[in-house]
Parts: sequence; structure tokens; C-alpha cells
Amino acid sequence: MHKTQADSLEFLNGFLPQLEATPRHREVILCAPFTTLTSLSKTLHGSRVMVGAQNVHWETSGAYTGEVAGEMLTEIGVRYVVIGHSERRQYFGETDETVNLRLQAAQAAGLTPILCVGESKQQRDADETETLIVSQVEKALTNVDQSNLIIAYEPVWAIGTGDTCATDEANRVCWLIRSQLANKDVPVQYGGSVKPGNINEVMAQPEIDGVLVGGASLEAENFARIVNYQ
Repeated sequence: MHKTQADSLEFLNGFLPQLEATPRHREVILCAPFTTLTSLSKTLHGSRVMVGAQNVHWETSGAYTGEVAGEMLTEIGVRYVVIGHSERRQYFGETDETVNLRLQAAQAAGLTPILCVGESKQQRDADETETLIVSQVEKALTNVDQSNLIIAYEPVWAIGTGDTCATDEANRVCWLIRSQLANKDVPVQYGGSVKPGNINEVMAQPEIDGVLVGGASLEAENFARIVNYQ
């Protein structure tokens, strides 16, 4: 829940010029609050940066106050949507079952979902990481098309806590996720205190295809440094 429309456009003014030398095969997606999506989509039309939302409902319409349907997003040029983020699970009652419904609805609307999975510190300390990740992936992907999907591993205990997930451990869990997939080409990302100081090491890991960036994406120069990792 960051940035007004004016803030977002100011961000782009500082961010886009830093992408001129970015390799063309790198995909850059900004997943912004609902209120900024229309202005971002118009401003970014024809650019290399794509637009994503942070949630979508599983019904196409109805009495679901405060929710947004897939068609409402695609109409304004949104192509991606984050589903099952740890904050949605923690604060807003998201479950593996509702995550699955949202994934199916997103794909039906023509959106590419970015599925988030990950364990809490309590679960990691109890050696439940592998069991939980396998369960989350299995439940989330029931009746989901794996040819139109991104998955992000975000260890909840490493988000904004000061704790960091060692890159080799992040790589291991991303491998675990990929091992559960019928389509091994699904991009598997890592998200958890990703910042300019660790992006090169993170992206050097063979099982990590990209990153889901939180706080470090709010400042144009920091996010551009992440996009332009070496």
C-alpha cells in the first residue's frame, strides 16, 4: 500500500531512464495498488515494463465489496497479478483454497498469476518447511494451467525482519518447488529482503529465475540496480 498516482508517475520518471541498457530478455513487472494501475498502464504502454495487480477475486462479478474481478484488470491493460502473498494470508484470511480459486480466475481472465508460497519462522524452526511448501504448491495448482504461471518463494521470516535467507537455501527451496511441477519451465522467483546489496548473489543461483521485490522497489535507483543485476 504505497504511492499515489502522482508518486507512481514520479517514480517512473526516475526509473525508466535507467533501463536503457537493461538486457531485452529481462522482464520487468510493476505490481501496484489498484488506484494507480490505469495511469501506469497508459504511461507504460509500448514500453518494456509491464503492469500487474496485487490481488484478484475468484468471481467475475457479484456482491463482493472491496474486491476486483479479472476483467476489470485486463480492461485497463493489466497482464499479471500477485496471488497468495504472505501478507494476504497473514492479515486477510487467505487460504490455500482461496488462492487456488483466484489462480483459476486469473487465468480464465487472461492474466498471468504470480503465486506466492512460503513458511513462517515458527514453521521453519519446527522443520516444516519442505512439507508446507509441497502442500502449498499442490493445493494451489489444482486445475491450474502451468504454461501460464510464475511462482515466488517468499520465506515469511525473511521479509522485513532483518533475518536473511541464505542464497543456497533459497536456491534449494526453489528447486523443491520446481520438482513439484509438471512444467519445469515455470519461472520460479525468490522474494525476501531482496536488495541491491544481495541481488547479484541471488541471481547467480541456478534454480532462481527472478525476484519478487518488496521494500527495495519503492526507490527508483534501488529497483533499477536490482533490475540491472550483474
